[in-house]
Amino acid sequence: MSSMRSDLLDRFEYWLADMDDGIARLKSQLPREVQANLDLSPDSLNALEAWLLARFPSVQHVLAPEATEEIDGVARYIGETFRRAIGGRWHANVDDPKNAFYGLPLLTGFSDNPTPISPHALVSAAAERRTGSFLRTVLASSMKRVGRRP
Repeated sequence: MSSMRSDLLDRFEYWLADMDDGIARLKSQLPREVQANLDLSPDSLNALEAWLLARFPSVQHVLAPEATEEIDGVARYIGETFRRAIGGRWHANVDDPKNAFYGLPLLTGFSDNPTPISPHALVSAAAERRTGSFLRTVLASSMKRVGRRP
Protein backbone atom coordinates (compact mmCIF):
# COMPACT_ATOMS: atom_id res chain seq x y z
CA MET A 1 0.00 0.00 0.00
CA SER A 2 1.39 3.38 -0.93
CA SER A 3 2.20 5.94 1.74
CA MET A 4 -0.38 8.40 0.32
CA ARG A 5 -3.12 5.76 0.29
CA SER A 6 -2.22 4.69 3.81
CA ASP A 7 -2.30 8.31 5.02
CA LEU A 8 -5.71 8.90 3.40
CA LEU A 9 -7.10 5.74 4.99
CA ASP A 10 -5.75 6.76 8.40
CA ARG A 11 -7.33 10.21 8.09
CA PHE A 12 -10.61 8.65 6.97
CA GLU A 13 -10.64 6.25 9.94
CA TYR A 14 -10.00 9.17 12.30
CA TRP A 15 -12.77 11.15 10.59
CA LEU A 16 -15.19 8.25 11.12
CA ALA A 17 -14.18 7.80 14.76
CA ASP A 18 -14.79 11.54 15.28
CA MET A 19 -18.27 11.48 13.68
CA ASP A 20 -20.41 12.08 16.77
CA ASP A 21 -18.04 14.71 18.15
CA GLY A 22 -17.86 16.42 14.75
CA ILE A 23 -21.64 16.70 14.59
CA ALA A 24 -21.73 17.90 18.21
CA ARG A 25 -19.15 20.61 17.37
CA LEU A 26 -21.31 21.79 14.48
CA LYS A 27 -24.45 21.88 16.61
CA SER A 28 -22.67 23.85 19.34
CA GLN A 29 -21.91 26.60 16.80
CA LEU A 30 -25.50 26.90 15.58
CA PRO A 31 -28.29 29.11 16.92
CA ARG A 32 -30.53 27.32 19.43
CA GLU A 33 -33.53 27.41 17.11
CA VAL A 34 -31.53 25.52 14.48
CA GLN A 35 -30.06 23.10 17.03
CA ALA A 36 -33.58 22.27 18.24
CA ASN A 37 -34.51 21.03 14.76
CA LEU A 38 -31.45 18.83 14.14
CA ASP A 39 -32.54 15.31 15.04
CA LEU A 40 -31.02 13.50 12.02
CA SER A 41 -34.46 13.12 10.45
CA PRO A 42 -35.03 13.83 6.75
CA ASP A 43 -37.06 16.94 7.59
CA SER A 44 -34.20 18.35 9.68
CA LEU A 45 -32.26 18.90 6.47
CA ASN A 46 -34.46 21.90 5.63
CA ALA A 47 -33.50 23.63 8.91
CA LEU A 48 -29.83 22.92 8.29
CA GLU A 49 -30.03 24.13 4.70
CA ALA A 50 -31.81 27.35 5.72
CA TRP A 51 -28.99 28.07 8.17
CA LEU A 52 -26.36 27.14 5.55
CA LEU A 53 -27.81 29.55 3.00
CA ALA A 54 -28.06 32.36 5.56
CA ARG A 55 -24.52 31.74 6.81
CA PHE A 56 -22.81 31.34 3.41
CA PRO A 57 -23.99 33.76 0.71
CA SER A 58 -22.35 31.81 -2.11
CA VAL A 59 -20.63 28.56 -2.97
CA GLN A 60 -17.33 30.46 -2.93
CA HIS A 61 -17.87 31.15 0.77
CA VAL A 62 -18.54 27.45 1.37
CA LEU A 63 -15.29 26.55 -0.39
CA ALA A 64 -13.18 29.13 1.46
CA PRO A 65 -10.41 27.59 3.58
CA GLU A 66 -11.69 29.30 6.74
CA ALA A 67 -15.04 27.48 6.35
CA THR A 68 -13.50 23.99 6.15
CA GLU A 69 -14.29 22.83 9.69
CA GLU A 70 -17.82 24.20 9.68
CA ILE A 71 -18.58 22.71 6.26
CA ASP A 72 -17.15 19.37 7.35
CA GLY A 73 -19.61 19.38 10.26
CA VAL A 74 -22.47 20.13 7.86
CA ALA A 75 -21.33 17.31 5.55
CA ARG A 76 -21.12 14.90 8.49
CA TYR A 77 -24.66 15.79 9.54
CA ILE A 78 -25.99 15.40 6.00
CA GLY A 79 -24.20 12.09 5.54
CA GLU A 80 -25.44 10.62 8.80
CA THR A 81 -28.98 11.77 8.03
CA PHE A 82 -28.80 10.09 4.61
CA ARG A 83 -27.21 6.95 6.06
CA ARG A 84 -29.96 6.58 8.65
CA ALA A 85 -32.67 7.12 6.03
CA ILE A 86 -31.35 4.96 3.19
CA GLY A 87 -28.71 2.72 4.70
CA GLY A 88 -25.29 2.32 3.22
CA ARG A 89 -21.90 2.72 4.78
CA TRP A 90 -19.07 5.22 4.83
CA HIS A 91 -16.28 4.68 2.35
CA ALA A 92 -13.31 6.69 1.07
CA ASN A 93 -12.08 6.43 -2.50
CA VAL A 94 -8.33 6.22 -1.98
CA ASP A 95 -7.48 4.18 -5.08
CA ASP A 96 -8.01 6.58 -7.98
CA PRO A 97 -6.50 10.07 -7.70
CA LYS A 98 -8.29 11.04 -10.93
CA ASN A 99 -11.72 10.40 -9.36
CA ALA A 100 -13.59 13.60 -8.48
CA PHE A 101 -14.24 12.24 -4.97
CA TYR A 102 -10.70 11.02 -4.32
CA GLY A 103 -10.02 11.06 -0.59
CA LEU A 104 -13.50 12.32 0.33
CA PRO A 105 -15.89 10.42 2.58
CA LEU A 106 -18.69 8.84 0.54
CA LEU A 107 -21.80 6.87 1.31
CA THR A 108 -21.95 3.62 -0.64
CA GLY A 109 -23.55 0.18 -0.52
CA PHE A 110 -27.18 1.05 -1.12
CA SER A 111 -29.54 -1.60 -2.37
CA ASP A 112 -30.35 -1.09 -6.06
CA ASN A 113 -28.25 2.09 -6.28
CA PRO A 114 -24.54 1.77 -7.02
CA THR A 115 -23.97 5.54 -7.17
CA PRO A 116 -22.05 6.85 -4.15
CA ILE A 117 -23.24 9.98 -2.37
CA SER A 118 -20.77 12.70 -1.44
CA PRO A 119 -22.11 14.77 1.45
CA HIS A 120 -19.37 17.36 0.90
CA ALA A 121 -20.49 17.78 -2.72
CA LEU A 122 -24.11 18.09 -1.53
CA VAL A 123 -23.13 21.03 0.70
CA SER A 124 -21.60 22.84 -2.27
CA ALA A 125 -24.56 22.00 -4.50
CA ALA A 126 -27.05 23.27 -1.90
CA ALA A 127 -25.08 26.52 -1.57
CA GLU A 128 -24.99 26.93 -5.34
CA ARG A 129 -28.64 26.09 -6.05
CA ARG A 130 -29.99 28.08 -3.07
CA THR A 131 -33.47 26.50 -3.12
CA GLY A 132 -33.72 25.86 0.62
CA SER A 133 -34.99 22.34 -0.04
CA PHE A 134 -32.24 20.84 -2.17
CA LEU A 135 -30.90 18.43 0.47
CA ARG A 136 -34.35 17.12 1.42
CA THR A 137 -35.26 16.70 -2.25
CA VAL A 138 -32.09 14.70 -2.97
CA LEU A 139 -32.74 12.52 0.07
CA ALA A 140 -36.37 11.90 -0.98
CA SER A 141 -35.18 10.86 -4.44
CA SER A 142 -32.55 8.57 -2.92
CA MET A 143 -35.13 7.03 -0.60
CA LYS A 144 -37.38 6.23 -3.56
CA ARG A 145 -34.47 4.61 -5.42
CA VAL A 146 -33.75 2.27 -2.53
CA GLY A 147 -37.42 1.48 -1.97
CA ARG A 148 -38.05 3.57 1.14
CA ARG A 149 -40.87 6.02 1.61
CA PRO A 150 -39.73 9.66 1.75
